[in-house]
Amino acid sequence: MAPNNIRVLKRHRPQENINECERDPVLESEEMVCYREPTMYGNLLASLGCSKKVVARMKKRRVRKKEGKSDKEGVEDEENSGSAEDEEIQGAGQESLGGLTRNTGQENNDNHNKEEEDFEACETDDVENELCTNGQSSYTSSFREHLSHILSSKELDTLPKGKWKFQWEAPAIGMPNCIWRGTRPNFLHVAQSDPTYGLKPKLYKHWLQLYEKSGGKDFGSSNRRRFFSICNSYMDVFHSNKNGGRGEDSGHMDAYLMHSLNHIFRSRDLVKKNECKIHSLSVEEILSDDGLRDQGFTRPKVLILLPYKCTAFRAVMRLIQLTPESQRVNVQQLDRFDKNFGLTSENVIPKKPYDWEALIGEGNAAYDDAFMIGIEHTKESIRLYGDFNSSDMIIASPLGLVEAIGKAEDHIGKDVDYLSSIEVLVIDHADVLMSMQYWKHIDIVFKQLNRLPSKQHDTTNIMRVRPWYLDGHARFYRQSIIISSHLTAELNSLFNHQCLNYKGKMKLECAYDGVLHEVLCNVTQIYKRFDATSMLQADTARLEYFANKVFPRIRDSVQGGVMIFINSSYEYSKLRMFLKSQKASFCYIDEDATNDVKSRARLEFFNGSKQIMLYTERAYFFWGYKIRGIKQLIFYSLPERKKYYPRIMNMLEESHDMEATVLFSRFDQHQLARIVGKDSANRLIRSKGSIYAFR
Repeated sequence: MAPNNIRVLKRHRPQENINECERDPVLESEEMVCYREPTMYGNLLASLGCSKKVVARMKKRRVRKKEGKSDKEGVEDEENSGSAEDEEIQGAGQESLGGLTRNTGQENNDNHNKEEEDFEACETDDVENELCTNGQSSYTSSFREHLSHILSSKELDTLPKGKWKFQWEAPAIGMPNCIWRGTRPNFLHVAQSDPTYGLKPKLYKHWLQLYEKSGGKDFGSSNRRRFFSICNSYMDVFHSNKNGGRGEDSGHMDAYLMHSLNHIFRSRDLVKKNECKIHSLSVEEILSDDGLRDQGFTRPKVLILLPYKCTAFRAVMRLIQLTPESQRVNVQQLDRFDKNFGLTSENVIPKKPYDWEALIGEGNAAYDDAFMIGIEHTKESIRLYGDFNSSDMIIASPLGLVEAIGKAEDHIGKDVDYLSSIEVLVIDHADVLMSMQYWKHIDIVFKQLNRLPSKQHDTTNIMRVRPWYLDGHARFYRQSIIISSHLTAELNSLFNHQCLNYKGKMKLECAYDGVLHEVLCNVTQIYKRFDATSMLQADTARLEYFANKVFPRIRDSVQGGVMIFINSSYEYSKLRMFLKSQKASFCYIDEDATNDVKSRARLEFFNGSKQIMLYTERAYFFWGYKIRGIKQLIFYSLPERKKYYPRIMNMLEESHDMEATVLFSRFDQHQLARIVGKDSANRLIRSKGSIYAFR
C-alpha cells in the first residue's frame, strides 16, 4: 500500500481525529497506524507530478475550508517556503500547465471544436461584471454563491437526514388557501430589488419581450416570474398544486426553462472567464485556486424528466423560443426532432378527456413514454440530438433513462456517466409519472444521479473538476424541482429523503375545501375505515376488509350494476385475482384493454350479463368513458385526482336510495383531504368511529 494512504496518529491527538480507529488500551502508549481509503482528490494530486510542497499546501487549504477556518490562517507558514522548491514546482509542472489551459473535450470533438473556436477569448457582451459579486445582491449572485460554497465537515454532520422541518411561511403564488414552507427566511423581496431578477441581461430582456408580445402585463408580479425567483434560489422546491390548465402549465415551464438556461449560460461564462485567467497564472496558483475548478465530470448540468414525447416537444420548442435570437441562429436537427416528437397526420386521435387534452394536447397521439434527447448550446446555435456526455441539457422520460441504464449494465463500453454532474433536476408532471406510469423508474434514476463516473471521458479536464465532485458531495449541491398537481405519499417521501440540497428546501402546502359539492346526484356516500399498521400493509388490509365486509353483500345480492373504482394497478391486480378465485361475474376496463375488450365490457355491464365492472383510474385518465348501468358504486380506493371523484359519482343512474361506498385508511389522508376537505379528513382519520356518511 502506498505510504500516502497511511497516517500515523499520535496519542495526544483529539478523539475526532482518530474516529476511524478503535482505541486500544494496549496501544495507548504507542503510535496508532490506521489505513485511510485514498480519495479521488488525493489520487488526482498524486498524478499531477508536482512537488510534495504543492500537495501539502492544497491539502491544508482544503482542511481549513472543511473546518470552517479562514484561508488566512497558516498563510505565514506558506509564505516562508523556500524559493528553491518553488522553482522546482515551476520546472516540474510545465507539462501539466498545458493541460490546464485548454478543454480536452475540444481536442476530441472536431465539430464541437469548430463551433467553440467562434467564442472570443473573453466574452464581454452580457457577462460583464455578472460573475463578480461586488455591488450586487446575494440573490443576483445565487449561482456563484451556491456552486462556490465548500461544505465543511460540521455542515455535513448537520445536514438533515429524512424529515425536514419547514418553517418559512410566505403568501402562495396566485393560489388561495396555500402556503409555502421552507428552511430559510423569505427571500422574494430581495429578487424585487434586482433589475433582472437574477437573470442574465440578455435572457431577461428576451423573456420580457416574449411576455409582452403575448399580451402579458406587469411581468414583475407575474406568477411565472415569481416561480422563477423561487427556482433561482437553488433550494429544493416541491410545487404540489398545479391545476393542469395549459396557461398555468406554460408559466411553470417558462420559469424552470429560464432557470435552466440561466444556469447553463452562467456555467459557460465562468468556464470561459477562467480559461482567460489560467493563461497568466503559474501552476501552483492554478492548482491552489478552487475558483478555477468550474466543471463536473461530464458536461450535462440540467436534467428534465417529463412523462410523454408530446410534453417534451412543448418543452424543447419553448426552450428554443426562450433562447435569445443571437444564440439560436441555427437549430440543428430540428426537422428530425419535429418528425420524432411532433404531431403528424398519421397520429391524430379522437377527442379525449379534459385532463388528457391539458397534458397531451388536442389531437396529439405522440404520447410515447420512452425517449431521451441531448441539447447542446453553443454561442450561436442549438444542437439537438447531441452526444449525451457533451450536451448541456438532457430531456428524458424515466423509462427512457431506465432503458439506457439497463443497456449500460448489459454492454461493456456503455455508461450513463452523463448523469454524474447534474446540478439542476426538474421533474414536471410528477403526479402523472407516479400514478400513470411505473414509479419505480424514478427510484432507479435517482440512484444513478451524481455517482462517480465509471471512467474518465475525453471531454473531462479532471484538473478543473469542482472539489465537491471529487469529494463525492455532488448530491448535496443538486437542486431538485418537483412540480405536481397534488401531493402524494410517494412524492412526499421522495422529496424528504432523496432531495438533500445543502441550501435547504421549500414546498407548497394547501388547505383543500373538498369537491363533495360537485356531486350533483342525490346519493348517500358511506365512508368505511379499515385499520392498517403500515403503508406497505395497507393494500393487504384493504383487500381483507373488502373480502370480509363488502363482497359478501355483493355476492348475496341479486341486483347487478356494481362498479368498483380502483386507484392503482397493483390494487387492481390483487382485486381481479380475488374475484376470479370467487368465480364472480365481472368485466373490466383497464389501461391495457383493447378496443374490443372495452366495448364488450361496457355492453355486458349495461345489459346486466356481468354483475360487476372494475374500472381503473388509469383507464379513466386515458379514455374517459362514461359507464352506463351503475346502480351501486364502490370506491375500492379513492382517486388521486380529486376531480375524478364527482365525475365518477355523477355516473350513478337516478334511483331511490342511491348509495356509494368508499374504503379508506389513515394512510389515505392526502386523497381524503382533497375530496372531503382538510378538516373533514382529519375527523375521519382521528375519530373513534369507523363509518361516516356524507349527503
